[in-house]
Amino acid sequence: MMRQSFFSTLRPAIRRVGFGLVLAGGLTACAATYTNHGYVPPPEVLSEINIGSTREQVAEAAGSPGTGGVMRDEAWFYTQYRVRNFTYNAPEVIERDIVAISFNEGGRVSNIERFGLEDGQLVQLSRRVTESSVRDISFLSSILSNFGRINIGDALSD
Repeated sequence: MMRQSFFSTLRPAIRRVGFGLVLAGGLTACAATYTNHGYVPPPEVLSEINIGSTREQVAEAAGSPGTGGVMRDEAWFYTQYRVRNFTYNAPEVIERDIVAISFNEGGRVSNIERFGLEDGQLVQLSRRVTESSVRDISFLSSILSNFGRINIGDALSD
């Protein structure tokens, strides 16, 4: 009778472990990953902010906003969203929370609004293009065309 070596009995066990690792790796690669972005103050903090509060009081209670209003800083926006990444698919925003705190001319809170993903609207961007006054010439052509414009007398008189 042939005697089996230690390595020949170990091979099937190594194959099983290797197959198990490959299978586990493949299954975890198919799991979705989630990433969180931004900050929205919790409801307890927002309840401390009242109509008529100053910007300083809002900043002290809720922190500085991620985004301000475009014109004259009329509103502060706190945004938070959660994105799901799944294999080769495009990332998908699955949750969005926006808190908008509006201020009046005196810098006091005039309104507090909350928006979610369901409140979002698609915005069609304009495809209008402004024509450029720059001609389609190469860098070398641009340099060579300037040689005729240089006035040596003006350059030496300084």
